Amino acid sequence: MGAGEIAHRVGDAIRMRLQARGVGLARPAPARQTYGQPWVPQLPRPAQPQAYVAAAEQILAGRFDVFSLRAAELGWPPRWNRDPRTGIEAPLVNGKMLNYRDEQLVGDIKYLWEPNRHLELVTLAQAWHLTGEARYAEGVRTLLDSWLQQCPYPQGPNWTSSLELAIRLMNWSMAWHLLGGAASPLFYGSEGAAFRERWLESVYRHCHFIAGYFSRHSSANNHLFGELAGLHIAALTWPCWNDSAAWLAQTSAELETQALLQNGKDGVNREQAVYYQHEVADMMLLCYLVGRANGLRRSAAYMERLEQLLEFLAALMDVGGQLPAIGDADDALLVRWNQQPHWNVYRSLLATGAVLFGRPDFKAKAGPFDDKSLWLLGEDGARRYARMASVRQPPCQAYREGGYYILGCDFDQPSEVRLVADAGPLGYLAIAAHGHADALALTLSVAGQPMLIDPGTYAYHTQKKWRDYFRGTQAHNTLQVDGLDQSESGGNFLWLRKATARCEAWHSDARCDSLTASHDGYLRLADPLLHRRRIEFLKDSLSIVIEDIIECEASHEIALSWHFDPACRVVLENGVVRVSTGPATLTLSMENGAAVPRLVCGAEQPPLGWSAPCFDTKVATHTVVWSEKIQGNTSRRTRIELVLNQSKQQTQTFIEGERLEN
Repeated sequence: MGAGEIAHRVGDAIRMRLQARGVGLARPAPARQTYGQPWVPQLPRPAQPQAYVAAAEQILAGRFDVFSLRAAELGWPPRWNRDPRTGIEAPLVNGKMLNYRDEQLVGDIKYLWEPNRHLELVTLAQAWHLTGEARYAEGVRTLLDSWLQQCPYPQGPNWTSSLELAIRLMNWSMAWHLLGGAASPLFYGSEGAAFRERWLESVYRHCHFIAGYFSRHSSANNHLFGELAGLHIAALTWPCWNDSAAWLAQTSAELETQALLQNGKDGVNREQAVYYQHEVADMMLLCYLVGRANGLRRSAAYMERLEQLLEFLAALMDVGGQLPAIGDADDALLVRWNQQPHWNVYRSLLATGAVLFGRPDFKAKAGPFDDKSLWLLGEDGARRYARMASVRQPPCQAYREGGYYILGCDFDQPSEVRLVADAGPLGYLAIAAHGHADALALTLSVAGQPMLIDPGTYAYHTQKKWRDYFRGTQAHNTLQVDGLDQSESGGNFLWLRKATARCEAWHSDARCDSLTASHDGYLRLADPLLHRRRIEFLKDSLSIVIEDIIECEASHEIALSWHFDPACRVVLENGVVRVSTGPATLTLSMENGAAVPRLVCGAEQPPLGWSAPCFDTKVATHTVVWSEKIQGNTSRRTRIELVLNQSKQQTQTFIEGERLEN
């Protein structure tokens, strides 16, 4: 840490201790009866409300979906300070003095926090809006009153993280408007008025807390953006206090600044994590829509950066609608707008972006106009989308600032080959919290089917073995040296020594795409080692040649890993890997060297051969590893040959079926 960050953290520590003694706590004045407008002039009504009603009924029955726990029995109302995964109940001590990283004390904090974000309030409010049945609105009041009683300010695990408070405020804002705002039947009579005052008092305390504990310096990543967004939306929704104007002015300015700091000019979010790119884009979108409805316009630069974020997501998306799982992902949603099965968060963003930015190419990637886009943009947005043409266009292939390169052919066609190579930074700021040690890794999708994958994330705060594995080098399609990660971890969300990757050459023409890149992560070894990788894709023959060049003097153990999608059938025959899926087959072989490949699936000690399709869920999958001991400068060449199994018509039918299902 630099001197500025040390001073900031010392100041925070002093403030925490003073507040634990009651000094500097929020003292809300009576709220003025002044409220903001909803994000759309008229709230829409999806054509099929049954899914929202079913989801609301599940909540009223005390069953919540929390990551890998589906319809978990949390009770009605839940015990809000209890981790539903372990059953541990966190103590009601001053939240900022509580060590939420202590599993023995709080359990799995990720699971504890998730229900407390109050996404369920929006679901209940949607069901009330669609049906008019009072019990759904009463459910919102029951949940809120129980939460206010069980989680007194500023005590317990739900008063620790400003980001958690900010996301709760976003959901409160959306639920407030869906319930009718200040005119909601929930606020009728003296009892309703008292409930409204209790709610607004907590809104003020949330805002005051966030404004006092922004994530700054090395922590000023998506957490800071989310904190600003939550306070911004709250100040627009409830401009009820003298402080509200100052909060609005501060967040308006800082959101503009952070939108440009945290996202590169080429549209790559600097956390180097695709799912977090989605989350930041979602934050930017919601701030824009709520601001627009209340007379606050975003700058042209802000909107341009949002459009660029969506462009990059569109470029990563294969013809089947899937993106590689680069970097951390926790499956978190700011607001659970959509109850449609197999809903795709990325296609949804592109559908919304198609309307906002007039982008027929976004519509071509998005497919049908989804319910989230309908909730955000209203019936007018749906009509505009219906009138818009759908136009496919080739993606940009070189994202030099973010460090991603897309090799392939027939993009967005049934015979598509899409290879994504990583020659970018580890992550954002000093801690690079959500980056993985994946320099020079690549993923491969053929005809809309992932074949070579990034296995994902799986764990965050707990299960250290699995957290280390999934973010480590061997869990990616790249070269590991001496059993070490390219970058040196200092904790679950901290990298110390960081590998720096750079592109040395990039070329693309009608015949081939090629990339040469290197990283310096292993220069820290006693015998410094440089890893350089050349990737060439030959379009006529559908061949990929990957040459790994190791520059060193002494001996080292190297391991070259290839991770396959669980849908792939993988066979190892005489040193050649044969892989088949519905639309394609692949053969992978090493053209030189004495290494003998081994095929691993679902190994526990040490972990290898796993994929995490969603947070806290892992499935066994096939990984092929070439391991050997080398001496001095060495080059190893891997060849991949692709064959499309289906005709273009068959593949198109397959892809369109997937599109309609999603």
